[in-house]
Amino acid sequence: MSQDSAESSPSSSRDWFFPSPSFIHSTSNSPQSPNYPRKFSTIPRHSRSSPTDSKPPKTSTFRSVSSSGSAAYGDQKYGRGRRRIELIRRSEKTAKQEKEGPVLEQKRDVSKAVSGVKTAIGEMGIRVFGQRVKIRWQMASYIAILFTAFGSLVHKNFSLHNQVIDLQDQISTMTIRLQACNTSDTFDTISILQESDHLSSKGLKILALTVSIALLSMPLFVFKYIDYISKFRSSYNCSEKVSLNKQLEYRVDVLLSVHPYAKALALLVATLMLICLGGLALFGVTDDSLADCLWLSWTYVADSGNHANSEGMGPRLVSVSISFGGMLIFAMMLGLVSDAISEKLDSLRKGRSEVVEQNHTLILGWSDKLGSLLNQLAIANESLGGGIVVVMAERDKEEMELDIAKMEFDFRGTSVICRSGSPLILADLKKVSVSKARAIVVLADDGNADQSDARALRTVLSLTGVKEGLRGHIVVELSDLDNEVLVKLVGGELVETVVAHDVIGRLMIQCARQPGLAQIWEDILGFENCEFYIKRWPQLDGMQFEDVLISFPDAIPCGVKVASRGGKIILNPEDSYVLQEGDEVLVIAEDDDTYAPGALPMVWRGSLPGDFIVPKLMEKILLCGWRRDMEDMIMVLDAFLAPGSELWMFNEVVESERERKLIDGGLDLSRLVNITLVHREGNAVIRRHLESLPLESFDSAKRLPYREAMVTRGQRGSFSRGSWIGEMQQASDRSVIISEILDPRTKNLLSMSKISDYVLSNELVSMALAMVAEDRQINDVLEELFAEEGNELHIRLAELYLHEGEELSFYEIILRARLKREIIIGYRLANAERAVINPPNKNERRRWSVKDVFVVISEKE
Repeated sequence: MSQDSAESSPSSSRDWFFPSPSFIHSTSNSPQSPNYPRKFSTIPRHSRSSPTDSKPPKTSTFRSVSSSGSAAYGDQKYGRGRRRIELIRRSEKTAKQEKEGPVLEQKRDVSKAVSGVKTAIGEMGIRVFGQRVKIRWQMASYIAILFTAFGSLVHKNFSLHNQVIDLQDQISTMTIRLQACNTSDTFDTISILQESDHLSSKGLKILALTVSIALLSMPLFVFKYIDYISKFRSSYNCSEKVSLNKQLEYRVDVLLSVHPYAKALALLVATLMLICLGGLALFGVTDDSLADCLWLSWTYVADSGNHANSEGMGPRLVSVSISFGGMLIFAMMLGLVSDAISEKLDSLRKGRSEVVEQNHTLILGWSDKLGSLLNQLAIANESLGGGIVVVMAERDKEEMELDIAKMEFDFRGTSVICRSGSPLILADLKKVSVSKARAIVVLADDGNADQSDARALRTVLSLTGVKEGLRGHIVVELSDLDNEVLVKLVGGELVETVVAHDVIGRLMIQCARQPGLAQIWEDILGFENCEFYIKRWPQLDGMQFEDVLISFPDAIPCGVKVASRGGKIILNPEDSYVLQEGDEVLVIAEDDDTYAPGALPMVWRGSLPGDFIVPKLMEKILLCGWRRDMEDMIMVLDAFLAPGSELWMFNEVVESERERKLIDGGLDLSRLVNITLVHREGNAVIRRHLESLPLESFDSAKRLPYREAMVTRGQRGSFSRGSWIGEMQQASDRSVIISEILDPRTKNLLSMSKISDYVLSNELVSMALAMVAEDRQINDVLEELFAEEGNELHIRLAELYLHEGEELSFYEIILRARLKREIIIGYRLANAERAVINPPNKNERRRWSVKDVFVVISEKE
């Protein structure tokens, strides 16, 4: 059917009225008044030649379309036209509603305002006559308000009218675009889909913005709800003392305190939430995709300056908010990192970090003996190129390191590591690798002896409770001999004990009776000169001990560790003892790698000058001062001295109090056989007290202990013949003055006075501890040398072994001493100040004098 026939057919079942999209135009270009309504013109679709036709006439024309053109309507072309017509009609209807809606609302507002004014006027009419003037003023005010409201409504009406015009312009623009795309069916579909996608994307953006705002405001509502619940519970139940918010605060505090990574994890969660919420908010206010918005949110968090390129009120507000949150996040991150670094440095400074070492020497505790102990351990490790010594005490690490730095000795390659902690806590013991230590030294505390030994006992219990076990042995310094049995019972085979007071007391007695013995003990116990070593030499198996004595050119054998007797060490064995397989030889040598057995030399034994017996003579000993184990020293002196000897006790303790203390210590005065106690009260530092004593009559004078104050007083005083120091100088030829020194630095002052020998009590105990720490077997040797029975060190006159001017080698003197079953380990010449232990060139002959003395190991007399 032709188009003309389709248009003129009168039998159409339904009429279609639609404006032609190509002819819709705004009346703003018309010369007519802008208050006039716009005119629309329509022409049939098939009459247009191109989308760019000229403007249609201003008069609107409508044509009816008959239903007889079914063939034309069935065509796809007309189907698309119908869909466009429906869309255009919907848009026209929507525009019309948008245009008429505000006008109707304005009319309702005006009518309401007028009715309100009328009501006000009616009410004013019934007022009392006396208030007419007031009513008139009120009416004037109401009229002014009415005119103001009317003027605002008119202004609003014009503004709405302008908005309607703008909407019509947008509709015409969209229609022109739709007409331009009319030639392509595919492009029409894509345009419609894009428009629908735009609408759906806009809905998603609104939803994202809503969700982000809701999530940001949710914590506020949660906190308000918690506070409300807490107040409600406290008002409802008065017995409940802790509110819900405080409980939550406590839980959070516990979480952050117990878990070390809780703060970092909370910061990470906060950062992720800020990035996600910021990305959602940016997605709601910008045209970017969600992925781009999330990345942009991260850039705002990481660098607050990136938000400067934002455009528009919404994006700027969101970007500033994200940047502000990013600054808070990085401030908290900086605080956490700073706290972590400070905590780590503080842990290192205070000695809380773990020591990752093995085969090291561990010292538990702090005392005055620590300096000497570290010095001896450093000397012992010098041959190995240095070692590791770890000190753990209940002191600040910086203070310990400062005190050690003040010690005046060279560590010789040994590293000293300090840690703060308690030896009674297993965690602190694990921190210093106690299970991998080669030796563990437990120092006694300064102060009460019983408390110190009790703490040592608890430390041994803690050490034996280490789950990993101990690789090394434990050396425990005790203050009281009575507590030794209990500590050994608890520690078992792991423990070696050194009773400091007992050792020093016996040394004082030995040195007082034998001048020069203190220096010999200092040489033997220290690692600077010669010391004890035990080693097995298979080439000596089957050899008698008499031949073993002269088999070491650089060492002096002193005993045998017998394998058949469970490793028992026998000092000064018989000459006929034959070394068996597994036996080890105890020697005095410079170092453990400086000696070895050589070829057996030819040595002439010779004979002793005669049966010379050293008689035991009565002695008179002055004991100045008081110490806790005084009763033990008295019993040892009673065993050593000849009958009729006197022990003068000069101290500030009252005589009646002295006897009570001695009896409480276990001394039975009635059982003293060889000595008689003479009591004198006074202070050894005060001159007039000393002048009351017969100083020249004593065979030896002991001062317990010799304090620095005494030396200072002596240095300030005069050394004239009338002073008490001068008197002691005169008596020094007949008396032996032995002083106990606690500080090794004081010996330099004593050596200047040249009137006294001394015993470095703390240093000697430290040497013994270091020696036992290096080799626990040496403890059996020291215990026998310090015990009341068995072998001990003696200083013998040379006339006991040779004649005046006789030429002998040191080997020959050793064999002569074997006739008395003694082992000579060194000598001191008559014109020398110090003894020589383990002399070199033992097979070389030299001329001796009867004024020389020899250092021997022999049984106690």
